[in-house]
Amino acid sequence: MSETIKDKTVALIDAMKATCQSYGMGNDGNEYKIITQVFLYKFLNDKFGYEIKKLSHKLAMAEKWEVAYKDMSEEERLDLFDKLSPDVPRLYPEHLIANLWNQQTKGDFALLFDSTMTDIAEKNIEIFSTQTSQNTKIPLFEKLTNFVTDDAMRTPFARALIDKLVNFSFEEAFSEHYDFFADIFEYLIKDYNTAGGGKYAEYYTPHSIATIMARLLVGDNKDFHNIEIYDPSAGTGTLLMALAHQVGEDRCTIYSQDISQRSNKMLKLNLILNNLVSSLDHAIQGDTLVNPYHKTDDGQELRTFDFVVSNPPFNMDFSDTRAQIAAMPVRFWAGVPNIPNKKKESMSIYTCFIQHVINSLKKDAGKGAIVVPTGFVTAKSGVEGKVLKKIIDDKIVYGCISMPSNVFANTGTNVSVLFFDKSQAHENLILIDASKLGEDYQDSNGLKKKRLRDEEIDMIVDAFANEKTIDDFSVVVDYATAKEKYSLAAGQYFDVKIEYVELTQEEFEEKIKGYKETLSKLFEEGDALNKEIQASLEKLKYEKY
Repeated sequence: MSETIKDKTVALIDAMKATCQSYGMGNDGNEYKIITQVFLYKFLNDKFGYEIKKLSHKLAMAEKWEVAYKDMSEEERLDLFDKLSPDVPRLYPEHLIANLWNQQTKGDFALLFDSTMTDIAEKNIEIFSTQTSQNTKIPLFEKLTNFVTDDAMRTPFARALIDKLVNFSFEEAFSEHYDFFADIFEYLIKDYNTAGGGKYAEYYTPHSIATIMARLLVGDNKDFHNIEIYDPSAGTGTLLMALAHQVGEDRCTIYSQDISQRSNKMLKLNLILNNLVSSLDHAIQGDTLVNPYHKTDDGQELRTFDFVVSNPPFNMDFSDTRAQIAAMPVRFWAGVPNIPNKKKESMSIYTCFIQHVINSLKKDAGKGAIVVPTGFVTAKSGVEGKVLKKIIDDKIVYGCISMPSNVFANTGTNVSVLFFDKSQAHENLILIDASKLGEDYQDSNGLKKKRLRDEEIDMIVDAFANEKTIDDFSVVVDYATAKEKYSLAAGQYFDVKIEYVELTQEEFEEKIKGYKETLSKLFEEGDALNKEIQASLEKLKYEKY
């Protein structure tokens, strides 16, 4: 992968963020819309030029293809459109960045900038749009300069953005694929993963966790055709992209749903960057639990898929919709969490998503993986306990990996990943405790986090895929044993090892002496601390009176 184009792309993102900051929108709630949409506009502009130059020798040989394209007749342009792949937007000369660059002196440039973006969206709405669960189409772009509150600053803002775009080209990046754009996408949205997430905070999944899930679900099988993959809590699409890459982007169709408008915009960008434009039509914004969009042709049953992945919100207040969800006992066979008198935000919504994921797997063949709080893997009561019992009893779950703490960007909760197989063909469970792995780092907010190294990812995948038993790391458990404990915590099945060491009488007495000295020192320190506390209390008492 060319470091040069990666560095240039990162520099472009930084420059756009600096422009937003200069115009008072640094970390503003709307900054992500501007950054992601302008980035996408530039990407599509360059992609269009790249593709039509392959179709036209005249454009390929021109010093400036944009000028040659503008000079073409309407008939010539329409002929090019007919030959273009549906994955490439249809842009007219007035849509190009070069055209906006040439018209920057116009006093109403902000208006021109916005109308250009919305016209591109309108002319490409059939393919380049996502939709809501109510079938409302969400266009590719929206007006952006209105987010600048001072009218007089909107035109300078639009000019500043175009200035950043004109001297950069994505063309050398088009030969790069998933790994390049996965890194770029992660960098692009890193400041928007947690800020202002609110009630439905996007649970951004680290690239390493997504990779592990994809590699273990798909394995080494490359003989895939027409595979359907689904995420009911898709967020920005990290899990789906990793899975699609593992299966093969040209061998699968992606289906998704998420309640968040922000996630939908970022998911759209992710799909386009990763050559999955044909899946845009299946990217739905809406409440999956209340109103699942993806159903059978008759609309009576949930659609089922070859692979399902999910990293749902763990706990949140869904008291407004609980009654609607609870009225679907066939879908939510283990029940729905009750509404607590206090701390409504502690309702375990992830238990509903576990049930939905299992319901969405193809019978006898579907495989899935879901991120859950690690507390779930030893649950004994409530909805959690019922779900855990059923997935072990029915041999639906075949593995669990407990991840290092602080591995996720926006939650300190310890997490585990469950793996499901509707074929129920597994004789054993493979349980892994990876909690001691990972290296420390500081995220962009200065918080201490963990990340898995490449060799650790390989170790996890190898132990899981080959059902290896490794001391204090991985264990293979048959279902009969698992039913005795109803636990997916690897540590509860590790052999207890007692190390015997032979000591001489002198060595034994020396160790005992050391223990006594340590205890004596601790007691002395405890007494001193106790006296200090008492003195402080007396002083406070005296000062009070």
